[in-house]
Amino acid sequence: MNQDSKRAGIVYTASAYVMWGLFPLYWKLLGEVNANEILAHRVIWSFVFMLLLLLVTKQMSALKKTLGLLFRNTKQAVILFVASVLISINWFVYIWAVNHNHIIETSLGYYINPLVSILLGIVVLKEKLNFWQGASVGLAAIGVIVMTVTYGHIPWVSLSLAFSFGLYGLVKKTIQLEAKVGLTIETMMVAPIAVIYFIFLLVKGSSSFSLQSLDLSALLIGGGVATAMPLLYFAKGAPLIPLSMVGFLQYIAPTMTLLLGVFVYHEPFSSVEMIAFLFIWSGSVMFILSKTKFMSSHQPKFFKGRSA
Repeated sequence: MNQDSKRAGIVYTASAYVMWGLFPLYWKLLGEVNANEILAHRVIWSFVFMLLLLLVTKQMSALKKTLGLLFRNTKQAVILFVASVLISINWFVYIWAVNHNHIIETSLGYYINPLVSILLGIVVLKEKLNFWQGASVGLAAIGVIVMTVTYGHIPWVSLSLAFSFGLYGLVKKTIQLEAKVGLTIETMMVAPIAVIYFIFLLVKGSSSFSLQSLDLSALLIGGGVATAMPLLYFAKGAPLIPLSMVGFLQYIAPTMTLLLGVFVYHEPFSSVEMIAFLFIWSGSVMFILSKTKFMSSHQPKFFKGRSA
């Protein structure tokens, strides 16, 4: 891999995470719109945008070919539908949380997400961890327990985001599709439900999408582009850099989200929450460093030789 490709990969991947980190600013502009309606428009306009993109890049034949393969392979079609549902749940929880002043909890969710992916790898794929990876999951678990005790209830926003996206990644591992084609089909599968809900709102007269509020309507349409762009940047950049670099860069988004929640939207951030985040951060850093030569050579003897 040459240095130019690596630099391009870092720029594309980091740009994707910066865009994801800025998402709260966008969804806050739609704070007066119900999260269900925002999700419906996000799905519809993501699908429309992806279709136009495939048309411009002359990849419609690839879409038709993939749809033909899925039509003949029911199992893969079901797997992709499950992925569509999982990412829709993730989108809904995120939008709801941002517009109900739970931005810090969304940040926590995406700090936990890589560690949830490790846990799913152990339970479902029977992967093995080295000592430091196991310890990183343990530290994250302590952080979640501290948050649970502080709130008096399980931090469901954080865990919903972490597990829905973690399960989405797990499901996607079982079916390999070109990024643009895959995203188009995923949005296409849930688009009929979104369109039906949109029509229901129009008939009921409670839709926020109208010619009388062009600014709001433009923002709802723009949500589709805002959804697709970072995914496309990530798909372009991630293959050009080492996985460890991707793992490091992924913490850009939740860090930006946390800073927005605390300093822009002034959400409460107590000392106890800081302690919980410190456990999560420590686990995240340990996870990033877990497979370095230094850490591998400094784990207990009975763990040596094991790897994720």
